[in-house]
Amino acid sequence: MPRKKHTAEEIINKLREAEVVIAAGSAVAETARRIGVSEQTFYRWRSEYGGLRVDQARRLKQLKAENGRLKRAVAELTLDNQILKEAAEGNS
Repeated sequence: MPRKKHTAEEIINKLREAEVVIAAGSAVAETARRIGVSEQTFYRWRSEYGGLRVDQARRLKQLKAENGRLKRAVAELTLDNQILKEAAEGNS
């Protein structure tokens, strides 16, 4: 069965719904089932998106993408630097 990829907006809305249900006295396991995710997913979402607004979640996603891009750029530059050092040692 294919997994559904939830958007940040959907996650935040489901977490808000879950907060209301939990405040009404429902168990976490039942609440997770009600919003259609596993208990583990609920806790992971709550630790990552708990307390965020939709615009903050979008910004978080943008920052994560930018961080990944920058890490790849640093890795490429480091590799280029190592290759140049090895080539310089071989020419001496």
